[in-house]
Amino acid sequence: MVEFVTENECGDAAVTEKQLEELKRVCERIMENEECDFDAEISLTFTDNEGIRAINREYRDIDRATDVLSFPMLDFENGEADAEFETENGLVLLGDIVISAERAREQARELNHSLRRELAFLTAHSMLHLLGYDHVDDAEGERAMIEKQDRALDELGISRDIPEF
Repeated sequence: MVEFVTENECGDAAVTEKQLEELKRVCERIMENEECDFDAEISLTFTDNEGIRAINREYRDIDRATDVLSFPMLDFENGEADAEFETENGLVLLGDIVISAERAREQARELNHSLRRELAFLTAHSMLHLLGYDHVDDAEGERAMIEKQDRALDELGISRDIPEF
C-alpha cells in the first residue's frame, strides 16, 4: 500500500483525484514488482517549471527546470534499505517526488501522448529512484530502469495511446 502526502504549488488543479489514484497504483505496482515487503508514505508535490528549477538549483546545483526530481529517504544496497523510517501509522517514509506539471504537459504534447501517460511514466521513473535505482552515467542502470518502468506501465494498461480520463 502507498499513501501520498500531496502538495500543489501550481495554482491550478495539477491532477484530479482519479489521476492521483492511478499514480498510487503505479507506485504500488513498482513496489510489488520490486518485491517490497513494506507499505510506504511518499510526498508527491506538483509545481511549475520555475518551482522545480529553484529546487533543482538548491539541492543539485543545476540551474534549470526538469520534469521530475526524486529525493529518497533511504539508501539501498543490493536491494536492501540501510534503515527504515516509519511514520506514526507504520508506513515507511520512502521519499519525495516533485513533478513539474508544466513540463509534464509540454512533454506529453512533444511526445504525442496524454498527460495521464506522462504523469504515470514520471511517477514510475521517480519511484525507481526512491528504491535505489539510478541512470546517471550508468548505461546498465538506465536499461534496467526503462525495462522496469515499461513493465509496470504495461501491466497497468497505461500505454502511449491511453486517453485522458
